[in-house]
Amino acid sequence: MQEISNVVRAVALPPGASIAPLYAGSNLADAYAVGLPSAGVRQMDMQALARVVLCSQPRWAQWLLAVRDTMVTPFGIKTAKQLAAMPDGRIGIFRIFAISDDEIIVGEDDSHLDFRLSVLRNRDAGQEQFGSITFSTVVHCHNWIGRTYILLIRPFHKLIVRRTLARAVKGGFA
Repeated sequence: MQEISNVVRAVALPPGASIAPLYAGSNLADAYAVGLPSAGVRQMDMQALARVVLCSQPRWAQWLLAVRDTMVTPFGIKTAKQLAAMPDGRIGIFRIFAISDDEIIVGEDDSHLDFRLSVLRNRDAGQEQFGSITFSTVVHCHNWIGRTYILLIRPFHKLIVRRTLARAVKGGFA
């Protein structure tokens, strides 16, 4: 029996992701992958899978989001509370743009930037026993506020994505 790769690793931007056409000219584009811990996760509905992972953020990341909200309010940037209260289809603060059998695209469009997050499931075992998921983020900034925002949050973004994926694996995606 192969050992499950539960180590979150930076990977190349997946060409098969629906957001691949957005990679060119982006202000931020990255991807992280982790092995799936069980066959059950391999069969999960993508919205349920994304909900489990996106709701696995550590408390310190939630605290950072609250700090971010305080700092961005004067610039007219939507807060997490505003985003979560919007009536369109959402997983927490993330608007759902598209869902397929093995991918969900979430994100947001705002005056300062547009971002998309692809949660892409690879059911092929390859190195992992049950396949893997890849989180790919693409951000396009519209102005100096967006570029400054990305510059400031980039290190936190990478850390939060890695920790969120690691927590989901540790919890068995349950």
